[in-house]
Amino acid sequence: MDVPTMTTETPAAPADPAAPTAPSPPAASAASAPAPAAAPTPTPTPTPTHNQQDGPAPEPRDPAPPRFILYLQGAEYGQTLRRLTLWVHNVLLPVYGREVTSTAPWCSRWWEHHEAVAQLHALWLAWGELTGPDGGMTGPGAWHRDFLGPVMTGLRDPQGPFAGCKPGGHRAKEVPPVDAKDPFGPRPGGA
Repeated sequence: MDVPTMTTETPAAPADPAAPTAPSPPAASAASAPAPAAAPTPTPTPTPTHNQQDGPAPEPRDPAPPRFILYLQGAEYGQTLRRLTLWVHNVLLPVYGREVTSTAPWCSRWWEHHEAVAQLHALWLAWGELTGPDGGMTGPGAWHRDFLGPVMTGLRDPQGPFAGCKPGGHRAKEVPPVDAKDPFGPRPGGA
């Protein structure tokens, strides 16, 4: 069994064979074709330097931590969901996916279940933090114990988000009913 290399980097998308490619230049004989002109090198833009009179140089900032997927919208949500999907399909399922049964369901359209997206995104964020270079020697063990087991057990539970889904058959879940969306808010037309 080939086990994919596990990194904290998001796997690259496979090349799309239908994607347009740049045409190859025609072959030229070495004797008849002049050598191509060298491309002009861009003039580097001077980098501003810190003036000692301005006080100490500001510390470089760490990049902002990723935001939880349920807070994202639009293109940012779509890009994050795509990266999550690549991780689920190229790392999580090949290594940790188990056979689908009636007592351990899985939906082949898991991304249409909001609960699954939220739980898998949280699992992916923990993966990045605990299995990366700063995760330490026990980070991967903590990820398996504290995150992988509970998330996969909850998702694959017969009463979980994939209840009713079968291989090749997605079934949307109905949201539980509530009597009032905001029972403690102002009353319509109230004083």
